[in-house]
Amino acid sequence: MKSFISRWETLEWDDISLRIHSKTAADVERALNASRPGPEDLMALLSPAAEAWLEPMAQKARQLTRQRFGHAVNLFVPLYLSNLCANDCTYCGFSMSNRIRRKTLNAEEIKRECAAIRAMGFDQLLLVTGEHQTKVGMDYFRQHLPAIRACFSSLMMEVQPLAEEEYAELKTLGLDGVLVYQETYHSAVYSQHHLKGNKQDFFFRLETPDRLGRAGIDKIGLGALIGLSDSWRTDCFMMGEHLLWLQKNYWQSRYSVAFPRLRPCAGGIQPVSLMNEAQLVQAICAFRLFAPEVEQSLSTRESPQFRDRVVPLAINTISAFSKTQPGGYAEQQTELEQFSPHDNRHPQEVANALMKAGLQPVWKDWDSYLGRVSQ
Repeated sequence: MKSFISRWETLEWDDISLRIHSKTAADVERALNASRPGPEDLMALLSPAAEAWLEPMAQKARQLTRQRFGHAVNLFVPLYLSNLCANDCTYCGFSMSNRIRRKTLNAEEIKRECAAIRAMGFDQLLLVTGEHQTKVGMDYFRQHLPAIRACFSSLMMEVQPLAEEEYAELKTLGLDGVLVYQETYHSAVYSQHHLKGNKQDFFFRLETPDRLGRAGIDKIGLGALIGLSDSWRTDCFMMGEHLLWLQKNYWQSRYSVAFPRLRPCAGGIQPVSLMNEAQLVQAICAFRLFAPEVEQSLSTRESPQFRDRVVPLAINTISAFSKTQPGGYAEQQTELEQFSPHDNRHPQEVANALMKAGLQPVWKDWDSYLGRVSQ
């Protein structure tokens, strides 16, 4: 069966970049008025020409978001299980070459973390690890997932890419969703930033969402790390093409997209290209117009003020009070963190800000009557 690789091979980076930058105001207006924007429209909405149309884009994005998702905004929190990593990536605090103290949570520590997270009100959890197949791989997940799943109504993971049969097994243990960010869709740039380890394999990572779709995972999250390549516009367009492929071939799954910008970390690099806040709003609104039914996520990488302004426009899912180190909720150990979050507000503060904006914080995603039975 073909994967997105076959489509990616037909997408020429420099040609796409030129086409995006050649879009005119007339192209943007046509995209805004399209009943269902296509790839050419996405190019226009991501183009420099669209920056002058940000207000009408935002108005339409808000309208589409309310039509599709109402006023609900899902809240989740990441639980970092380990900062062990067998990869060397230029932009990540967990890279094997960084001299940081390493830690992997055991069963008792996981239990304390889950209790601390539940005490804050969260019922949706994202499990995160460094990429280490032997020490934090399937045996570790088999050992700990059932107990974690028993504490939460929804469970997602952001870990190393796995085989299709491994994802299918994790689904039987209670896994609902997987986030797998490609980082960049430019293969040469990807190689420059992934120096050692399994993550060097660009195509294995690129094919991961296909394996997730074939395994029947309910939610698949895509993302590009903004600032890694020299064109955030082209990376975002490539992600749009990836989304279209997955929706066509694995229509049973739900999808989400995110636009994480590089944040400071131990041993980290400076962004090659900068996306300012207005441009981040542009990308968010462009994807809402392009894919009205797809969830959009905004993390604590962004400032409280920015999140409060932008969430009402097009965001359906946000993290809150994120700790990016193992043991970050029951204990405070900032020297272990993957990157420095920008929005450090307590979850209830975030929820209050949502309600002040006329939105409804939602702390859980599944319930038994929807087909997901708690363990």
